[in-house]
Amino acid sequence: MAVIKNVAIVGASGALGRPILDALVASGKFNLTAVTREGSKATFPSSVKVAPVDVTSVDSVTAAFKGQDAVVSAVGMEGLLGQTVLIDAAIAAGVYRFLPSDFGSDLANPKTAALPVFGYKQATRKHLEEALAKKPGMTYTYVQNSGFLDWGLNNGFLFGWQEGKPTIYDGGDQLFSATTLATVADAVVGVLSHPEETKDRFVFVEDIKISQNKLLELARKIAPEKKWEPVSADTAELEKKSNEALAKGDYSVGTMIPYLFRAIFAEGYGGRFDKTDNELLGIKGKTEKDVEEVLRKAMSGGK
Repeated sequence: MAVIKNVAIVGASGALGRPILDALVASGKFNLTAVTREGSKATFPSSVKVAPVDVTSVDSVTAAFKGQDAVVSAVGMEGLLGQTVLIDAAIAAGVYRFLPSDFGSDLANPKTAALPVFGYKQATRKHLEEALAKKPGMTYTYVQNSGFLDWGLNNGFLFGWQEGKPTIYDGGDQLFSATTLATVADAVVGVLSHPEETKDRFVFVEDIKISQNKLLELARKIAPEKKWEPVSADTAELEKKSNEALAKGDYSVGTMIPYLFRAIFAEGYGGRFDKTDNELLGIKGKTEKDVEEVLRKAMSGGK
């Protein structure tokens, strides 16, 4: 049976990478290496080895990956396409397990996978699986967590509380899976702790299934003095408008974001997980009261 001990993480200083690194450190199970861009000024705990690399060079990254049992990629949007270098380097270095930055919406769902906003992630998966078909040996795991709960509330993405006029998509009653950054990080620890059970497949993790209308109810409870005027939106119409913009060559963030709302809130796009790997990965989940506290903290500026 495979045992994962040495783990390299790429993107360890990012919004998701830092919680993942913290969880890996706290587990006490792994020897950790943060693989960084040359010239990066990011700092890490003393127990974490730092390996600066030229992220465009397979040879440079391969040298950093030598001796690693697993590589976790937590790169942000700007680094998604560059994961092909990480994959080629991991294979060349003899890494056993690779976790691409595939976090978020359910890309096992064909409707969601076809949305243009996930083009880079799909290209990464295609490259990974084709590379392994040519040279088997390395294994992989795709971690799916649907909406990021705390990040999504802090930034008004899952529920725009800031101006009191949250956009409610497709009626707002449909449940969607939501997961905190810390829980996603714990799921990564769970994957690396159960390499056989998580080999070459998607794993699904969530803290809770909740609806936008429930979030609105909680917001009204937290701030009853505030005037709440929700605005309705149709994700199918938003997708249509984004498709029209793409056809005109508009690849801006404003064009791409509506596809994410489609993936999370629309019926049939897998935003609500039918089953999860919570038990295997040691994820306990959260209650409605927990969500209320996350939202309360977000609405109070993190206090």
